[in-house]
Formats: sequence, structure tokens, C-alpha cells
Amino acid sequence: MLEHGGKLRAAAAQWGIPLADWLDLSTGVAPDAYPVPPIATASWRRLPEDDDGLVAVAAAYYGSDALLPLPGSQAAIMALPRLRPPGTAAVLAPSYGEYAAAWQAAGHRLRSFAADELEAVAASCDTVMLGNPNNPTGERFASERLLAAARRLQARGGWLIVDEAFADADGGAALAALAGGAAAPNLIVLRSLGKFFGLAGARVGFAVAAPAVLAPLAELIGPWPIAHPARDAARAALADAAWQSAQRARLHAASDRLAQMLSAHGWGVTAGTALYRYLATPRAAEIFAALAGRGILIRRFDAPSGLRIGLPGTEAEWARLDAALSAIEVLP
Repeated sequence: MLEHGGKLRAAAAQWGIPLADWLDLSTGVAPDAYPVPPIATASWRRLPEDDDGLVAVAAAYYGSDALLPLPGSQAAIMALPRLRPPGTAAVLAPSYGEYAAAWQAAGHRLRSFAADELEAVAASCDTVMLGNPNNPTGERFASERLLAAARRLQARGGWLIVDEAFADADGGAALAALAGGAAAPNLIVLRSLGKFFGLAGARVGFAVAAPAVLAPLAELIGPWPIAHPARDAARAALADAAWQSAQRARLHAASDRLAQMLSAHGWGVTAGTALYRYLATPRAAEIFAALAGRGILIRRFDAPSGLRIGLPGTEAEWARLDAALSAIEVLP
């Protein structure tokens, strides 16, 4: 199993700090989660049903009805490599570690590529997978560039898979509205309610793709992929345009505030998204440990060495982070 953010119990045991005393900024999940309405008792007693309106609401939000509800986009990340014969899969590096692991586990040859190599791998590989915005660096690819890469892959029957887990904060439908359609029949887009909506615990995601991809994907994942209460929560969140607009404004303001705070403490220019800031630094291990020793958990990366730090949610949390950053500035 790969390491991910949010492992508070492990951090509490390692650093000897009670679980309740931690500030977790390691996940990239929005600090203000969607306020899910009360769940009806029947949702706990009955199996979920596909015609409950979730697909229609999701289709309106993403701009496409060619989609499949998933138990988190992670399910598709693990399943999609099993729908293709072994070939060469190009995965952006650095990026979410589960991409490469899934393609390797399914017997594909793995090729890592940098952002400026997109065109080259699209012309020579069977599958290209990347995040847009990319996790953890926040790097973005223009839609026109991605569609051109998809066309190159299409000529050989290849796929372009774009994980848009962090795209909601930018507004619009990104490439989801085009995935699987006439403009990009070989494009597969993954979306999730975990980050922007703050509903990581609900485990709800979607694959947007052509029917030729969605049908075998659905068979592989199996029936009732999303629990009934989670479907209720997702349906409400995806339909609430007013909350979504307010959430975008909150996240962008908080991300700007975090960038300014980090800069004031000598972190230099950070990259990232509306949900986190990212710093490439050889001091990643040192800074991570210094903050963890003060009960603040961020995300550390080793290849390349870097840090991803999420958004505090309350003024007390902002003040706590500010004080901790002041304290570690004296480190050699």
C-alpha cells in the first residue's frame, strides 16, 4: 500500500501527540465540507438504486451524461489498467503515486514523463495518464494541448486519462464535457467529490468516457458501487450551485492567504491549487519533522523532495500554523 495523507493515528503514535491535538493539513481536502442534509432512514435500510437522480444531477454538473458513478475515483484508477492488454503506459512525474502502481500491477510497461514531453509520449505510448491540475505540483495543461494529445493517441487506439480531482475550484466543466464524445472519443476523465466538496469520507467519484469504456468498467466494479447515504449526499452537493460558487471564492482566498503566509516565512514562491500549496525543497524532510513535532501534519514527497500543505479552516488553525512556521525558521 502506498503512503497517503491523512494518517493521523500513525502520526499520533510516532510523535507521541494525542490524536485530538493534531492539525491535519496533509490531504488537500477542503476545510469547509458541503453541509449534507439529514439522511433519510430509508437510505440506511434500502440498497441504492441507479435511477435516484444522481446521474442526472452529475450530468448537469459535469456537462456530460456519459458517466459512471464510482466508489471514489480511486476505483477507476485501479480498474482501468485491467481493461487494456499489456502495453506501455506513460504517467506524468511527479504525480499521484497510485497511477503508476495501478498500471504496473496490471502488467503494463511504465514510462514516466515530464510535462514538456506530453506530445512525445502521446505519439509513442498506448496510454497517457496525468492529473489536471496535477497532484502535488499544481501544474496545469491547456485543454487544446490535451485534446491534441488525445488525437495522437486515438490514431493507435490509445487512451488519454485525465484525473480532474482538483479541477472543481477553477469552475466550469474542464474536459469532462468532451470525454468520450466526438471531439475526444478516447479521452477518459475522472472526477471526485473528495477534495472541493470536502466529502472524502463519502467515497464518491465519476468516470466520464465513451460507452465502450464505461460498460466494461461498470462490470468490473460490480453492483451498488456507492452506498445509498453517499449517493444522497453527492446528489445534494452537485445540485447546489450557490454553495459551489461560495466555496470557490473561499478556497481561492484561503490559498492566496496561505501562499502569502508561506512567503513571509521564507518558503519562496509556491505552486499549487486553490486547495493546497506546493514547495519543491531539499529541506522537505526537515520541515516536515519540525511541523509534525508541533502536531501539524503536512504531506512530504521524496522524489523529488517537496512539501504539500493544505488549508487551515479556522482562525485558530491559521494562527497555530503561523506560530509553528515562525518557530522553525531558526532551523539550520
